[in-house]
Amino acid sequence: MAQMKRTVIVASAMVALTACAPAGYDGANSSAAEPVAVAAAEPTATVEPEASASAEAPAADAPAADAPPANVDLTEKLVGKSVARMGKVVTDQDGWILYRFDKDTADPPSSNCVDKCAEVWPPALTDGNPELTGVSDDKVSSVTRQDGTRQLTVGGWPVYRYIGDKKPGQWKGQAVGGTWFVVQPDGKKNLSCLPKGTPKAVAPPADSGSNDAGGSGYSY
Repeated sequence: MAQMKRTVIVASAMVALTACAPAGYDGANSSAAEPVAVAAAEPTATVEPEASASAEAPAADAPAADAPPANVDLTEKLVGKSVARMGKVVTDQDGWILYRFDKDTADPPSSNCVDKCAEVWPPALTDGNPELTGVSDDKVSSVTRQDGTRQLTVGGWPVYRYIGDKKPGQWKGQAVGGTWFVVQPDGKKNLSCLPKGTPKAVAPPADSGSNDAGGSGYSY
């Protein structure tokens, strides 16, 4: 298993809270979007620590443990950095900003975003060997989800993407439902740039087979 990499980030100066909306953010459309379901899950399995920089590589003929399904998209890299207006964030290898969910728990780590929620907030899944840049390896671990996949955690908090972000670097998921926030490299919520009001999440994808596009009866 390849060793994790760790580098030092250089935090840039934060700007005032004015003009906080990310590029392409449309507050009117965001608030008009329907909420999505957040299905409460039973606490997930215990945390599975990621390989540390000091871990020895397994023998070449050793079988892979807990290999993810072939059709699962993995988050291969976590990057901690500072961006204009928002400040400290964590992105994946493609630059998509990651979020944490207040209805999850960090001690013990568990994810309560399943079903339609996970269609709107795809979990950052891992094979146990993410490359780290700007995120301390002692802050990164994983938790086993109900479907058996492993989700990355930062500071104990499971992390997710948001399908409402249409291009890398956007953070339209900030403060959605009052429960979703950009995650910092230490796992804490980034509260430096909050939108006015409480945005609602976009609906699940049309091909998900969901009959609850209106979000009736669901809450964050």
